[in-house]
Amino acid sequence: MKIELIVNGVRRVIDVEPNELLINVIREKLGLTGTKYGCGIGECGACTVIVDSKPVLSCLTLAVEVAGREITTIEGVAKNGRLDPVQEAFVEEGAVQCGYCTPGFIIMAKALLEENKNPSRQEIIEYIKGNLCRCTGYINIVKAIQKASEKITLKERKTT
Repeated sequence: MKIELIVNGVRRVIDVEPNELLINVIREKLGLTGTKYGCGIGECGACTVIVDSKPVLSCLTLAVEVAGREITTIEGVAKNGRLDPVQEAFVEEGAVQCGYCTPGFIIMAKALLEENKNPSRQEIIEYIKGNLCRCTGYINIVKAIQKASEKITLKERKTT
């Protein structure tokens, strides 16, 4: 069946099977391999994308369920060749090691900061608890999200 998706601001019409997972459509049919396949059972968060402003596990979501909706993958976070403040903060704080989980964490951080521009350390920890990292120990990830919050707040102050 044909469905329409709006992925990173681009409208796409794609042939999918009724039981095809969003992660497979994103990676295999659209060639957007930044979204990672981790556990396949919704436990690791590596496959997280944003659907209509909410984080969604693409390994548990059928593509037909999100037909006509706005999807943001890690490839859609940077704008006009410039890293997003969340991406900048992850680099600056060394919140990446092997990098496999990083796209999912960045997507979760984006979603959190859209909901809450100034989250506490505990709110950050609670929000990202569904994302697993085997390398970093989470300290720098939390610091990066805190720094991104500060960057976004500062940027907003400069524009007002």
